[in-house]
Amino acid sequence: MPVEAVLVEDLLRELAPQVVGVLTRRFGDFTAAEDAVQEALLAAAVQWPEEGIPGNPRGWLIQVAQRRMTEEVRSEQARRRREDQVARQVPADRLAAPAADTVDAAGRDDTLTLLFLCCHPVLSPASALALALRCVGGLTTAEIARAFLVPEATMGQRISRAKQRIKASGVPLRLPEPGGWAERLDAVLHVLYLIFNEGYAASVGEDLQRVELSREAIRLTRAVHVALPDDSEVTGLLALMLLTHARSPARTGPGGELVPLAEQDRRRWDGAAVAEGIALITAALPSGPVGPYQVQAAIAAVHDEAATAGETDWPQILALYGVLERVSENPVVSLNRVVATAMVHGPQAGLAALDALAPDPRLKGHHRVTVVRAHLLEMAGDRTGAAELFRAASRATASLPERHHLAIRAARLAGPDPGPDGGPTA
Repeated sequence: MPVEAVLVEDLLRELAPQVVGVLTRRFGDFTAAEDAVQEALLAAAVQWPEEGIPGNPRGWLIQVAQRRMTEEVRSEQARRRREDQVARQVPADRLAAPAADTVDAAGRDDTLTLLFLCCHPVLSPASALALALRCVGGLTTAEIARAFLVPEATMGQRISRAKQRIKASGVPLRLPEPGGWAERLDAVLHVLYLIFNEGYAASVGEDLQRVELSREAIRLTRAVHVALPDDSEVTGLLALMLLTHARSPARTGPGGELVPLAEQDRRRWDGAAVAEGIALITAALPSGPVGPYQVQAAIAAVHDEAATAGETDWPQILALYGVLERVSENPVVSLNRVVATAMVHGPQAGLAALDALAPDPRLKGHHRVTVVRAHLLEMAGDRTGAAELFRAASRATASLPERHHLAIRAARLAGPDPGPDGGPTA
């Protein structure tokens, strides 16, 4: 029975890192496994919408990708030697892929293991993050480049070199021993954070959110939290994700349009997720050194605890952003602190703080700077200047919902100035 292509796409995104993990574990070749899985994904994207999703889609992908890898192994002498080596190391019953429509008896999810492999210390932190976002998060090279504020070609080269280093290292696919978690944990948490962010606010495309990415990031972060329940930063990251994801139902209107935080119907927020996130961050803050994820979670909690936008404790948020800037030097954090400054001390103070960020090369040309300046000009009563900047920002973003939202704001500001009662002034 034909199925919707979007359902197939979501399922393939979820299964891809699991299948790469299985084949890397079986064959010991990360690069070849990823290439084979990409071919299997293409075959599934063509067949499944027309023929229906198989009873065991994960097994189907493993079977097709393994067949591709086996063909490659047999086509070259070097790969034949690798196949012999794997055969000596792995029991015969583990070399067979499950039938396409039968239950996967092992049911093993290698996604977290694959994430730790991508974050191996043989790689630089930047390369590990890029590779993990590509292989585990399923982000495109362009999306990853945008997250790191670098050209797409630069990011493509970084990912390619990371794959080669992984291949040359001969590192087996398995979770590190407990003593080896610390050297990879920062990179793992950063990857999960970026995957979540791309899901919560998609950087490109027609949809504001990619919920499947956010949910997968939360699932994997829960797995890390189960393994390291006493790590306050792991707890902080999970709390941050829950407190932020709780707002997702209210972030879009009936037509998929963006609804900013100040205008959201807070009754639509996920109360259970808010309660869990607040409980987690409340327990984490006094339990260990305070890191950036805990501070961000605390900021999210202040927003979520306010019954209305007008009741938001902006002085507390501004103080927390001051702490966050000290523990995590990040230009986006500084931009958010600018907004908080304006909410506490007025738009002119915010504009002065924004001007102070101008020399930072990481923010040069970023449309988010233009959005913040437009917002502050609107607060200051400069409707013409704000409208012009909102139009410029709308042309610079690759997210269609954000583009439409900014264009609408510009159009409203370009129209008659509403009076105190909401009507146009004379």
